[in-house]
Parts: sequence; structure tokens; C-alpha cells
Amino acid sequence: MKISREWATPLTIGSFALMAVTGVLMFFHLDSGLNKTAHEWLGWLMVAGVAAHAAANWLGFKRYFLNSGTGRAIMAVSVLVLAGSFAPPPGASEGGGSPPQLAIRAITQAPLAQLAPLTGRPVEQLQADLAAAGIAVEGPQATLASALGGNREQIGKAIGVMFGKR
Repeated sequence: MKISREWATPLTIGSFALMAVTGVLMFFHLDSGLNKTAHEWLGWLMVAGVAAHAAANWLGFKRYFLNSGTGRAIMAVSVLVLAGSFAPPPGASEGGGSPPQLAIRAITQAPLAQLAPLTGRPVEQLQADLAAAGIAVEGPQATLASALGGNREQIGKAIGVMFGKR
């Protein structure tokens, strides 16, 4: 398929509208249904659209790098902001993090015997339910961290077994 402004620009505009609306909803915690999933996965449409749009308009795009001090400055600031976004937030090195990260850390580091009452079942039943899901936790004093290490997929599965519908 030939890269053409005829489809690259509408793809960029449409995917931008999707990203803008779902992003604003997520920012204000008003997202529902599949908003977050659409934002994450359909964001790839925006990546493809912008890449195709840049390719279809390459000569004009190149001018921003060569002839426009303002264009270069805006792109340089964008690169610096992107680089800064990889820095850990303040307090992260002292065991901080977002509330969900703190909760998951507390759950994975607590002995099964302390988690069982939160799930509303005896520790033996909780251990059996986890084992039935393929998660072997060796005894009531063992933790999910010791059983699963940092495997986030397995940690999510274990939390689903412990706190999901039975």
C-alpha cells in the first residue's frame, strides 16, 4: 500500500481524537468500560498514523528540522520532557510508589496467614485455591513474592484467585 495523505492524515486525526478523549477521561478518572484498553491498544493506530503522515509529508517535516528554530526548539523540549518522564518519582527510592503499587507490594510481601482473613477463608483453603490455579505457596508463612518472584502476570493471577469472585 502506498503511503498517501489521503488516508495518513485522516488516520492521524481520527486516532488523535480517540487518544485525546480517552486520555482526558482517564486523567479525570471518568473512564469506563473499555476506555483505558482502547487508549492503550488503539494508541498504536496513532503511532502508525503519525509515522505515515510524517512519511507522506516528509519534505515539510524535514523543513522543521532544517529551517525553523521554533520547530527545533519545540521538538527539543519534547525530547527533554520525554527523557525526564523516565526518572523515578520523588520518594520512589524510599519504598514509595503509587497507591496500587504500594498495595500490591504489601500483598506480595505479606505471609499467606495474614492475607487469608482478608479473603474471608482459612489459610489452608486459600493455599488450596492458589494451588488449584497453579500457584504453589509453600506454607502459611510463605509470601507470594517468595513463590512468584517478580512475575507480574502470576501475581495478578494470584490476586484474582484471592480477591476475585469464587
